[in-house]
Amino acid sequence: MFVGERLSRLARLFKVPFQFHAAVVSGTEIQLESLGIHAGEALAVNFAFMLHQTPDESVSTQNHRDGLLRFFKRLSPRVVTLVEQESNTNTAAFFPRFLETTDYYTAMFESIDATLPREHKDRINVEQHCLARDVVNIIACEGTERVERHELLGKWKSRFKMAGFTPYPLSSLVNGTIKNLLNKYCDKYKPEEREEALYLGWMNID
Repeated sequence: MFVGERLSRLARLFKVPFQFHAAVVSGTEIQLESLGIHAGEALAVNFAFMLHQTPDESVSTQNHRDGLLRFFKRLSPRVVTLVEQESNTNTAAFFPRFLETTDYYTAMFESIDATLPREHKDRINVEQHCLARDVVNIIACEGTERVERHELLGKWKSRFKMAGFTPYPLSSLVNGTIKNLLNKYCDKYKPEEREEALYLGWMNID
């Protein structure tokens, strides 16, 4: 409920009517009734670090990944955003998958090391219960056991296009706000706009 509480505070600050409804379901089980959508309201969808865990055609003939995109397209959302790791750990063979995972998570651990002390509780929790688990799953698991299946931007664009979505770049105001926040947090993060997307890199690592 932490997200709901923060959004509620922002809504009160700007005097915007707001309700938060948490639906605890996986992407493969989601139903319209569980979303609490009201007729006539504008719908925004944010796929933040979750679509890569939804099985696609390489895992299941049901292809829940594309099915989920088509499901939300039928709801006619005003805006849809995607936040994902830029790497191919989905269909890549073991060795290139191993190399991509090593490069990406090296940068992740370096960025954490630059911003949080090693004894910090939040850092320990993230490293042990999130990052370490992800690395093991990507490298050591195959088939349905491997749930961390990231894709490159080009593949995501293809999936969204097939579902009926039209790409639209972030506004300069949004990009500028993100860059300012990053600079205040740590100047080693390198945001870059390309291919109608905003990439976030660490130092000279894309």
